[in-house]
Amino acid sequence: MKSIVDLRSDTVTRPTAAMRRVIAEAEVGDDVLGDDPTVIRLQERCAELLGKPAAVYVPSGSMANLVSIRAVCEPGDEIICDNTTHSYNYETAGPAALAGASMRLIHSPRGVFTPADVTACLRPPGEHFPNSRMVIIENTNNRGGGTVWTTAEVEAIRNVSESCELHLHLDGARLMNACVAVGCRPTDYTRHVDSVSLCFSKGLGAPVGSIVAGPMAFISRARRFRKQFGGAMRQSGLLAAAAIYALDHHVDRLAEDHRNAARLARGLAEIAGLRVNPAAVQTNIVMIELEERLGPADAFSARLREAGVWLMATGPRTLRAVTHLDVSTDQIDAALRIFTTSCRSEASTLTQAATS
Repeated sequence: MKSIVDLRSDTVTRPTAAMRRVIAEAEVGDDVLGDDPTVIRLQERCAELLGKPAAVYVPSGSMANLVSIRAVCEPGDEIICDNTTHSYNYETAGPAALAGASMRLIHSPRGVFTPADVTACLRPPGEHFPNSRMVIIENTNNRGGGTVWTTAEVEAIRNVSESCELHLHLDGARLMNACVAVGCRPTDYTRHVDSVSLCFSKGLGAPVGSIVAGPMAFISRARRFRKQFGGAMRQSGLLAAAAIYALDHHVDRLAEDHRNAARLARGLAEIAGLRVNPAAVQTNIVMIELEERLGPADAFSARLREAGVWLMATGPRTLRAVTHLDVSTDQIDAALRIFTTSCRSEASTLTQAATS
């Protein structure tokens, strides 16, 4: 069987053998009735980790963001966020469909915007305009290439949000990647925001689930909308046990993923036909631009897949590669060899076609 280097996303991680044992042995109850002890333990652990009074476990990162939005916004409200934001790009227009909220977009470098960007998006009071209600920041920023916000940048957005009476939500799906990258605690970020989500099924390697944390009243509303959106689960302690294991064992090792991403970026930057900026790789995401001679990104990705490297096309000439706990340094080196061969093969094919 051909060896596969799966760089499509850190969501493809599979539970380790140790995590599977913890899942099998988890104590469970009925979380909808509020008595699953493992879910309770996870929620209490995350509330403390994120420095918030309460937390609620939900099935996915998309639901985490959507219940957070609906807990704050009413139909006719507006959310200020960057055009790269996950809630805008990858959640099936959920804010509009489920909260009736529109999104006012900032266009900033790699998803990190400024207080001036926020104030420029504020709506004036009046019956003709939506109500500016919420600001979302995404840390790390996925479409920005795993960009890390600094704590000072988050604090600056907090200050302007507070002065404008806007709820500040942190989409922290990859928050632990940011913390490991800059060497800080989650609370160094979360003390500046009103609410936060954290995903367990990306770099942390659990199979399912995210957490939402915030004030008691906010979490009470988030629970209501979790139920309304169909996301309440019963014996979900099986999944919560995996999340607890991930917090205990898979946070510090994110640094390995970051090193592998940097190694991949340096290698790709040396291959003719590819444009990669190694200095821009801060965490576990590498953005790759193809020269025109290599053809469309989706076709090039398909050729790589046949050779054993799986990754995603994110635009007509851009690809994204994501490192994670199921990808070793040896596999990174194998992927670089396949990239080199594929680029040379394509260049040779085009040269022959041009001279024939």
